[in-house]
Amino acid sequence: MRIGITCYPTYGGSGAVATELGLDLARRGHEVHFISYASPFRLRGYAERVTFHEVTQTEYPLFEQSSPYALALAVKQHEVAMRENLDLMHVHYAIPHAATAWLAKQMLKSQRDLKIVTTLHGTDITLVGQDPSYYTLTKFSIEQSDRVTAVSAFLREETYRAFGCAGCDVIVIPNFISTTEYHPPGEGTCRRSLAPPDHKVLAHVSNFRPVKRVTDVVRVFAGVRRELPATLVLVGDGPERDAAEQEVDHLELRRDVRFLGKVDNVAEILRGSDLFLLPSETESFGLAALEAMACAVPVLATAVGSRPSRPARWRAPRPDARRRRPPRARVRGRPHRTALRAAVRGRAA
Repeated sequence: MRIGITCYPTYGGSGAVATELGLDLARRGHEVHFISYASPFRLRGYAERVTFHEVTQTEYPLFEQSSPYALALAVKQHEVAMRENLDLMHVHYAIPHAATAWLAKQMLKSQRDLKIVTTLHGTDITLVGQDPSYYTLTKFSIEQSDRVTAVSAFLREETYRAFGCAGCDVIVIPNFISTTEYHPPGEGTCRRSLAPPDHKVLAHVSNFRPVKRVTDVVRVFAGVRRELPATLVLVGDGPERDAAEQEVDHLELRRDVRFLGKVDNVAEILRGSDLFLLPSETESFGLAALEAMACAVPVLATAVGSRPSRPARWRAPRPDARRRRPPRARVRGRPHRTALRAAVRGRAA
């Protein structure tokens, strides 16, 4: 098949899954075309039967306040679909990708029927899509898709609850990871470069958006740090990084907290960690938690969204917004940690 894939290329679960899916489809002999404003962060180097098409926008004074990226994307989707004879367009994240794919489909209507598969990932349904500015367009785009998938049963039910989506059969296809990349540690890891030998290593990976509660990650670490030597490793970047940096300074933790920014080989960092923290406000899947578990790293996460029904070793209630006292976890002795790592890895498989 000839398949077009549109996703956000930035750090985050939807872009990661879309890229890994496209690469695996290419390995199985399908022709895959990624269409976005930048190359997805997981698309590294050359891959056979994979092509990236960049969406470019024209600078014009009238567009100074609002550049019409969605229109440029629809044009590029139509252009690639027509030139490459695409059989279907798989769009990840409903806004604006499902809407632009529908526009591309309408422009191709006189020539052939371009099928649209829309995968819902989370905040496109739970947050952005329910905003009055986007609600009717989100609902319309979902209903006009030929197939709709969601990454969890929680997200499917939230889609039905929020949008109704008459006639839609939302199919749950959970996110996935590559076990060739995410696996338990072997002989050597990067642990020595992350922290002193006597420190426990706590890790967090995200796009640093408010919903990830990165400042609560820092507060959780502060509680652990009062009880034992530890280092916090933060991977990723985004709008809440400055707030997290300020919280680190406020709690006088600078010597024991490392901001690594965006890292390509996240699995290597995870394999050098003892505990993964994910105190999100909500999660429709929590791909970063699955990646950590596949590397045999226990996860401490808030019991929100899809996670109460997903395998996890520890689940804590969401932090009290008034008292600002996030949960703490005790990292116990070696026998307990070894057994826990084995159990976590087994549940992720």
